[in-house]
This record gives sequence, structure tokens and C-alpha cells, in this order.
Amino acid sequence: MISLGIKDVIDIVLVALLLYYIYRLMKESSSANIFSGILVFVLVWILVSQVFEMRLMGSILDKLVNMGALALIILFQEEIRHFFSTIGSRRSTNLILRLVTGKKRETARREDIMPIVMACMSMSKQKVGALIVIERNVGLSEIIHSGDIINADINQRLIENIFFKNSPLHDGAMVISHKHIKAAGCILPVSHDADIPKALGLRHRAALGISQKTDCLAIIVSEETGGISIARDGQFHLRLSPEELERSLTEAWE
Repeated sequence: MISLGIKDVIDIVLVALLLYYIYRLMKESSSANIFSGILVFVLVWILVSQVFEMRLMGSILDKLVNMGALALIILFQEEIRHFFSTIGSRRSTNLILRLVTGKKRETARREDIMPIVMACMSMSKQKVGALIVIERNVGLSEIIHSGDIINADINQRLIENIFFKNSPLHDGAMVISHKHIKAAGCILPVSHDADIPKALGLRHRAALGISQKTDCLAIIVSEETGGISIARDGQFHLRLSPEELERSLTEAWE
């Protein structure tokens, strides 16, 4: 008779949560089918080697499993990097670091948020395309150094001038870090997710790409429709109102 203790139940729940989190991570990066295939392979391996005790087939699958660990690291290196970066950026981790170092958390201030909201509203009315990335816990130094360093206070007029159609920096992304406009004309990784609607252009793909690799908030103003959208945690939130954009920015800086 099999007896289950409290530790066994906790163990099962933790494994289930880990598998669910990995599946979500794979789904965001269009690797869900590969993950499902791996689970089927592991199930077949367990049945062959443990249940039916097929020695020859089991030994072959054992060799494949031993080599498969290295293959998985190579195949899912981006997903593994994202997995550990998201663990390191959890609010609980940051809370511990703040308690140890005594560093106070940056709080959302209306005077920092409203210039961004007002600039997006103005550009939306004029159908001026824009892509603004808000750094959160995961650093964006590589992205920042791919563009032109600005290091200016957040200012509505400056944001609009940077994304003005004749501006040399309007095609790239603007990065805001520590309540300052750090750089503009930055290059972002483009998402190749097949589920992205065809109506969404390169700015949306770039915003989704950076949101899949980091915990940033990416704001997109469509040049075709003037619609304001955000990408966060590998997900789009389309056609936002000014109030919804302000709320998203407030949450991003909390």
C-alpha cells in the first residue's frame, strides 16, 4: 500500500507548478510543441525502461536521455536565460536585497508618468510611430548602448521631438531607466512568434521581443492607426486608453 505524506504532496505540487511555469515560458517563445514532444518522449522512456522493462530499447533511450541534457541546454538557451532572469527579478528577491542593503524602492510619481502619457496621446492623434521601453528589474545596458545616449529628464516635448518623423532617432526605441531618458534609436530583438497578428508591424514585434527576454514594459504608438499598446511579459495589451496606460506605467514602477 502506497502512503502519501505531507512532504510527498508538497513535492507533487511543486513539480506540477514547475512544469506549468516551464510550459508557459515555452508557450511565450513559441516552443510549446517542442516542450510537449519532450514530455511525450520522457513518458515513453519511463514506460519502456521502468514499467515494461525492455532492456534493449531502454538502454538506447537511456543513452539518448544522457545526451539530451546537453542538447536541451543548447536548444533552449534563450528560454533558460529568461527563466533565471525572471527568478532573479521577482519582487520578493528585490525586497530581500532592499532589506539587506537598506536601499529604498523607487516609487511611481505622477510627474514622471504623465509626460509619457501625454506624449503618447499627442503622437497617437498625429499618427506618429513610437516605441518606448521602460526598464524595470532586469537591466537593459546592452540595449541602451545600441543607441545614442541622452541621459535627460523625462519630458513630453523631448519625447515627441525624438519620434518626430524627420528625426534621425525616430525609427529606433527609446529606453527610460531610473526615471530618466537614457537613450534613443536603440535596437531591440524582434520576436518571430507566429501568433502575432499580421496587422501589427515591426515596432510591435520588437516590443514583444524585448518583453519576452526581460521584464520591461514596452509602449507602442502605431504609425498606421495611432493606437497605443503595450507589451509586457511576452503579451500584448492593445488599444489602451490614456487611463489604462497611466495605470500600467504606475504598476511597472511599483
